[in-house]
Amino acid sequence: MGAVSTPIRTAVVGFGISGKVFHAPLLAADPGYSLDVIVTADPQRAAQAATLYPSAQILPTPEAMFELAEDLDLVVLGTPPLTHFDLAATAIAHGLNVVVDKPFVTTTAHGEELVSRAADAGAHLTVFQNRRWDADFLTLQKLIRAGALGQVRSFESRFEWWRPDGFGNWRDTASLAEGGGILHDLGAHLIDQAIQLFGAVTESYGETANYGPSPEGADTEAFVSLLHESGVRSRLWMNGMAAQAGPRFHVLGSAAGYTKWGLDSQEPALAAGMSPTDPAYGVEPRNSWGVLGTSGPGTPVPAARGSYPRFYTELAAALQGQGPLPVDPAQSLKVFGIIEKIHAFA
Repeated sequence: MGAVSTPIRTAVVGFGISGKVFHAPLLAADPGYSLDVIVTADPQRAAQAATLYPSAQILPTPEAMFELAEDLDLVVLGTPPLTHFDLAATAIAHGLNVVVDKPFVTTTAHGEELVSRAADAGAHLTVFQNRRWDADFLTLQKLIRAGALGQVRSFESRFEWWRPDGFGNWRDTASLAEGGGILHDLGAHLIDQAIQLFGAVTESYGETANYGPSPEGADTEAFVSLLHESGVRSRLWMNGMAAQAGPRFHVLGSAAGYTKWGLDSQEPALAAGMSPTDPAYGVEPRNSWGVLGTSGPGTPVPAARGSYPRFYTELAAALQGQGPLPVDPAQSLKVFGIIEKIHAFA
């Protein structure tokens, strides 16, 4: 595949939460990209896209976008997971690089096939694991690397909120076979974070439950336990119907522990219209900092600045032959394999 244009000519497929809140704002704020096409079949979303990004073409179907493939370098898929394989495969066949939102695919076989097709075509394929750039995750990563906790023994990670009526989008109706359920959705982030921190997994176990409104078999609550080769035990909770949320992180080491409450601020900031170039973007207020220590109240740890834009900065460098992909799709496939195993036995 030849060199990409400068800026990188990009199409975003889907303008729901993924396309509207995450991808389009990040791309529009990065001078390395031009947001040339947005694909959505929903008239209201199309009107919003046209207002927010007047220089982009708003198209109703992926087929219409693929007719413009010669004028594009990159396709970003912010669509439901059931569509990912066909759309990514078609994009690769048209000579385009691809970003796929998580969950990456609905079966390991589909993921392996996409990785193979991309390699054969010389295309770059990556997965939007944006939670690698959460402020609290970056903070914890720095503490571990600095040895502030000593030898980490136990890692607890939660992503919980109170949404008893569901998400109000495809997540409420997608079956397990279609990539539905909270383990597919949030497990892709939490398991990926655990592996990034503590390395390969030797044992995994999980529990899932459905308290509605998702279809039968698609979990609304999940728990995952991982034993890493490093000896660390990760315990991960996902729950969209939690009347009270537990700590986001609770990490215990031989020298100290680290506890953090509350979710990263970047998603709500982007949803409210804050630009990633705003000086306040990604900055966590002091009252949301995690604490480090042993017994007692602990010492607040200044939060690293959250940085979802780094995904696209690193991707631009990779597309120009100047660095690795921000996320190796093989890593996302390992995460999916763990999720697949848990679903098979839960």
